[in-house]
Amino acid sequence: MLSLIRKEVGSFFSSIVGYITIVIFLLSIGVFMWVIPGKTNVFDSGFSDMGFLFANAPAIFLFLIPAITMRLFAEERRMQTLELLFTKPITDLQIVLAKYIAGLVLLIFSLLPTLVYYYSIVQLGDPVGNIDSGGTIGSYIGLFFLGAGFLAIGLFASSITTNQIVSFLVAVVLCFFVYLGFDFIGSNIASGETAYNIKNLGIEEHYASIQRGVIDSRDILYFISLIVVFLLATKLSLKRSK
Repeated sequence: MLSLIRKEVGSFFSSIVGYITIVIFLLSIGVFMWVIPGKTNVFDSGFSDMGFLFANAPAIFLFLIPAITMRLFAEERRMQTLELLFTKPITDLQIVLAKYIAGLVLLIFSLLPTLVYYYSIVQLGDPVGNIDSGGTIGSYIGLFFLGAGFLAIGLFASSITTNQIVSFLVAVVLCFFVYLGFDFIGSNIASGETAYNIKNLGIEEHYASIQRGVIDSRDILYFISLIVVFLLATKLSLKRSK
C-alpha cells in the first residue's frame, strides 16, 4: 500500500501538469491578495487577515481537486493496468485508500506554500503579529476538510470512466452540487426546518461554520461521513470492474 502511495505521488510530480496545477492555485490567490487593487487586496483593505484565501479557495478547489484526481483511476483503466493492481496482495479498499492518501499529500503540498502569505501578513500587521491566529488555524482546518471531501468525490468520478476529461467534468459537477446545490435548494425551494436540514446536507454550510473559527464536532463528523460515503462508492465501482 505504501509503495502505491509513493507511486501516485511520484507520478504527479514527475509530470509538469502537477506543478502547473499547484502554481495556478497559488497565483490565483496571490494575485488577488497582493496585486489587483480592491477589497481583496491586503494593502487596500487595511486588515491583517486571510479572508480572501478562505472565501475563494473553495471556488478554485472546484477545479484544482478534479485536476488532481482525474487520472488516479481513469488513467489506470485507459492503460489497462487496473487489472495488475487487482493481482497485488492488497484489497480493493487498500487500493482506494492508497490513491486517496496520495491525493491528500498533494493537497497538503498545495496548501503549505500559502503559509508564506500568512507570515507576510503577520509581519505587515500593526503591531507585528496583529492577526487572529486562532481563527486562521480554524479556517485552514476547514479548508483541509473541504479539499479532503472534494478529493473523495473526485476519486469516485475517476473510478467510473476511462477518460480523464470526463472524470474531470464529472468531478467538477458533483463537487459543485455537493458544495452549493443543497444550499440553493434549501434557500429557494424549501423553508423553515426543512430548508435548514437540506442546507446541512451540503458542504458550504459546514465549511462556513468552521471558517468562523468554530470547530464543531458535527461539522467534522459531516466531512468524515462524506469522505467515507464516496470512498465506499469508489470501492463498489472497483468491485464492478472486476
